[in-house]
Amino acid sequence: RSPHALETTRDDEAALVRRIRTGDSAAFAELVARYQSRVFSLIWGILRDPNHVEDVAQQVFAKVFFSISRFDARSSLYTWIHKIAVNECYDFLRKKRARKIVYECETAGSEDQLSPLESAVDCTPVVEDRLEQRDLALRLLKGLSPEDRSLLLLKEVDGYSVDELVALTGMNENTIKVRLFRARKKAAAA
Repeated sequence: RSPHALETTRDDEAALVRRIRTGDSAAFAELVARYQSRVFSLIWGILRDPNHVEDVAQQVFAKVFFSISRFDARSSLYTWIHKIAVNECYDFLRKKRARKIVYECETAGSEDQLSPLESAVDCTPVVEDRLEQRDLALRLLKGLSPEDRSLLLLKEVDGYSVDELVALTGMNENTIKVRLFRARKKAAAA
């Protein structure tokens, strides 16, 4: 990007944020239209579960709507939305894990009930054709932690620089470089 294009984008984002803050619902609809596909793609990349992508995306845009007054323009609007989306994904994964543990504890010791593993039904829908390439990439990344997978996708798919990842995640530069190196090595071995 040229410096002028970056300045135009920031000016455009600032104008959009001002319109949203005044209660302009069309401006918020424009924000959703502008960033929805990138947010859906990011959520899919972290959760790898098409059954929950839309729900988490709705949570992301609800948080954006209710916290737009706190956006301070130190980063791009998408970087801010991206951070909200990543946090929502990790919150979802934590809650899902906690629910699974509670469920397993509630059913343990009841001999007349099937365990969650015995009664589980694979109802994951078939991945649509347009997601085939993404699915292949995710299979290669399967052995990575959600955090390392997210870092690698941000760097390699979304094109973030290490400096941008530092600002986005709060990790230091060396930590990010080491985690990216190890994640690439592990994915290549898959």
